[in-house]
Amino acid sequence: MRQTVRLRLTLLYSGLFLLAGVLLVALIYVLVEYSPFPGPPAAPMAPGGAGPPVQTPRVEQSEHLRRLLVNSLIALAVMAFAAMLLGLFMAGRVLRPLDEMTAAVRRITADRLDRRLAASGPDDELKKLADTFDELLDRLEAAFTAQRQFVANASHELRTPLTLQRAMTEVALADPAADARSLRAVLERMLAAGKHQERLIEALLTLARSQQGLHHRQPLDLAAITGQALDHRGALDVRVESSLRPAPASGDRALIERLVANLLDNALRYNVPGGRITVETAVWSGRPSLRVSNSGPVIPPDRVHLLLRPFQRLETGRKASGDGLGLGLSIVAAIVEAHHGTLEARALPEGGLEVTVAFGHPGTGGR
Repeated sequence: MRQTVRLRLTLLYSGLFLLAGVLLVALIYVLVEYSPFPGPPAAPMAPGGAGPPVQTPRVEQSEHLRRLLVNSLIALAVMAFAAMLLGLFMAGRVLRPLDEMTAAVRRITADRLDRRLAASGPDDELKKLADTFDELLDRLEAAFTAQRQFVANASHELRTPLTLQRAMTEVALADPAADARSLRAVLERMLAAGKHQERLIEALLTLARSQQGLHHRQPLDLAAITGQALDHRGALDVRVESSLRPAPASGDRALIERLVANLLDNALRYNVPGGRITVETAVWSGRPSLRVSNSGPVIPPDRVHLLLRPFQRLETGRKASGDGLGLGLSIVAAIVEAHHGTLEARALPEGGLEVTVAFGHPGTGGR
């Protein structure tokens, strides 16, 4: 027989009832046998010793005890059977919502994540379980949708340079008068397209690695990493203002370096001629933090969150001075999430963007 929850609950209820009944019968028997209260007075013997002897109270008491025990056991057996039937019925009533949830879950597939349990009834443990499962489905549906969109965007971004390379090759081969100079120009353009693909693939790998979480941590200082990133850029066309105070943290150094580089590249790429970049590191509210702000075109505040998604560009508000991939800030957001940090992006009223990243204290494991 299948050991269902309903059967186990029925056996548990019946077993507990039977045990309680046995204890009750035994207690009644002991109390009657060894009652602390005085019994009735002894019956007198027959006069002159004639006639049948009168039964003693002890014999009558033993007979009553035997009949009481037999009747109690019969009543206990009847009640145990009734308790089993009642327990089976009640267990079915209590577990009926679980059966309905199980049937609903079986109808949910990867292609139909829009279904929900939508449990009704009292706010008990079963409804909380159903609501928790619905919240999980919401997150799964959002993750599946984002994954499909990401794959579609990545495929488009990778197909575009491949199509361009193929077109350039076909045009060069179809030209019978092509000389070494024209072929060299085609090869240079193909090389540039290949570098763009390489950067895109490297960015995609970094994004995937960030979304997988951290495998190891090490102590680091946001100020030192940011200072090295600024030094490697040399002279820039914009004014850089930096205030790098110590900000000790812990995490994956390679990912943190990528985060800093992406923030600086984003601030530089989406800027204006003669603009400025402000970089700050410090410990704010007990958390090591990095803040990068830049001048630039005015960004609608209600569209700032779109910049944190892969391959999202605000063409009407942000004009790139270079060949941005549309992955910079999404990689930053993934790295921050992998470190259990927080990211706040704010559009500046005068134009540009301010991004603040905060990590956990080193002693708290990054949390």
